[in-house]
Amino acid sequence: MSWDPGQYLRFADLRLRPALDLLARVELEGAGTVVDLGCGPGNVTRLIARKFPHAEVIGIDSSAAMLAKAAETPSTVTWREGDIGAFAPARPVDILYSNAALQWLDGHEALFPRLLQAVRPGGILAVQMPRNHAAPSHAEMNAIAANGPWAAKLGPVLRPSPVAAPEVYYDLLAPQAASIDIWETIYGQVVQGDDPVVQWTRSTSLRPVIDALAEPELGQFLAEYRARMAAAYPKRADGTNFFPFRRLFMVAVRK
Repeated sequence: MSWDPGQYLRFADLRLRPALDLLARVELEGAGTVVDLGCGPGNVTRLIARKFPHAEVIGIDSSAAMLAKAAETPSTVTWREGDIGAFAPARPVDILYSNAALQWLDGHEALFPRLLQAVRPGGILAVQMPRNHAAPSHAEMNAIAANGPWAAKLGPVLRPSPVAAPEVYYDLLAPQAASIDIWETIYGQVVQGDDPVVQWTRSTSLRPVIDALAEPELGQFLAEYRARMAAAYPKRADGTNFFPFRRLFMVAVRK
């Protein structure tokens, strides 16, 4: 899937907040190796390096464009291109952190136990994933995809419910975990500009649609999606749009 770092960073302040909320719950004395799995443009990874200044901090992403953007800002972070779903370190790491990335991968029932195994005993797996897929921003996208002339093209690439309920991840991690903290937060995001919800999803959940469709189908799809987003998230009296967004967090310490 293609990625546009500039579009992704358009709402950098709002995207950063859950990443910081997750990082605030990650505390480990003497951390030697910290991996940011799915590091994107690296703005969060550099904050990880600031929090753990004595650790080797590695940012891994499958997008060369994202990593190129990350490397534009000097830092002590090591950037590596790789398949985050195949992450298998030569030795267990101290902290494995992943913000808004693992929702793109299938097979969570095998993935999450394997990721916790990649952490040393006493180390930490910290994950945040958007769980907003029942909201209009995502549900309407899937409805348009399923009921239009593009259904055959989009059916294989859209995933209506990629993130499970919190208790599912508790059960997956509990056999290997000394402790697990799982919570959800709904962020009451205030967004501005023309079609701000569409602009938000253009850098994330709309990417498979943009990659799969060519004109004029893409234009037709986006026109219908814009209309539905304008109805679902209308302008408020002050000219902004209120865009609630649910996210799932988990911090597991390995036995």
